[in-house]
Amino acid sequence: MKTKLKTILLPLLTALIWGTAFVAQDVCAESVPPMTFNALRFAVAVVFLLLVKLVLKLFGRKKAQSVPAPAQKGGFKTLVIAGVLCGTALAVASNLQQAGMQAGTDAGKSGFITALYVVLVPIASRILGRRIPGMVWAALPIAVTGLYLLCISGGFSFTPGDLLTLVCAVAFTVQILLIDRFAGSLDPISFCIAEFLTAAALSFIGQLIFERPDWSAISRFALPILYVAIFSCGIAYLLQIVAQRDGDPAIVSLLFSMESVFSVIGGAVILGQRMTAREYIGCALIFIAVVIAQIPGGRPRKKTEDCLSGGDGV
Repeated sequence: MKTKLKTILLPLLTALIWGTAFVAQDVCAESVPPMTFNALRFAVAVVFLLLVKLVLKLFGRKKAQSVPAPAQKGGFKTLVIAGVLCGTALAVASNLQQAGMQAGTDAGKSGFITALYVVLVPIASRILGRRIPGMVWAALPIAVTGLYLLCISGGFSFTPGDLLTLVCAVAFTVQILLIDRFAGSLDPISFCIAEFLTAAALSFIGQLIFERPDWSAISRFALPILYVAIFSCGIAYLLQIVAQRDGDPAIVSLLFSMESVFSVIGGAVILGQRMTAREYIGCALIFIAVVIAQIPGGRPRKKTEDCLSGGDGV
C-alpha cells in the first residue's frame, strides 16, 4: 500500500511542479533562445543536485544515499550509459519543444502535442513486451479528449512547429522508458546528475553552433531560470526517477499528464487568467482518466528488467 501510494503521489507532485513552473518557462521563452535556456537550467540543476548530495553526505544520511544491490553489478559504467542515453533524449525533447514554440506553435497546442506521450508510452511498452493493464487502455481516450479540450481553444491545423513538437513527444517517450529501465538500479541523485550533465553539454554545444544569445537580456531572467532549474529540473526530474522505480511507466506517464491541468490552474492563480467551461471539462476528464487507470484489473505487470533488457547488464 505504501509503495502504491508513492507511485501515485510522486508523479502528481512532479506534474504539479512542472505545471506551475511553466509560467516561469513561458516568461523566458521570448527573450532567451531555447538551447541557451536549456543549457543554463540543466547546468544550474547539476550544481543544485551536487549541493544536495554533499549536504546528505555531511549529515550522514546514508539511507537517503543507499544504492540497491543491482546498481553494484553495473556500477559507474551503467551510470554513465544511463546518463548519456536519458540525457540525450531529454536534451532532444526539451530543445525541440522550445524550437516548436519559436516556430509558431502556441503554448496550448504545444502542451497537448507533448502530452501525447501518454499514448506513445503504453504503445511502446507493449511493443517491448510489457503487459499493460486493461484499465490504462480504457483511460487513454478519456485523457486525450481532456487534453484536447484543455489545451486547444480553436481548430487544429498542423504546422512545421507542430511537427517539431510531435518529435519532442517521441523523445519524451524514449526518456520515460529509459528511466524505467535504469531507475531501479541506480542512486536517483547520481542518475539525475549524469542525465543533466549530458543534457546541459548537448544544449551548450548546440547553443555555440546555432544561437547568439544576448547575455545582458538573459541576466534579467535570472530568477525565472533559477526557479525552473531548481524546481522543474532539480526537484521534479529527481521525483520522476524515484516515482518510476516502482511504478508502471504507462500509468506514471498518465499521471504526468496532470501537468497540463496544473499549468492552467497555475495560470489562473498566479497570472489571474480565467478558466473557461471547456477547460474545466478538460480538467475533469483528465482527472477521471487518472482515477480509472488506478483501478486494479488485467494481468500483473512484468518486471522492467525482464521486459526491456533480459537481465541486469547493459
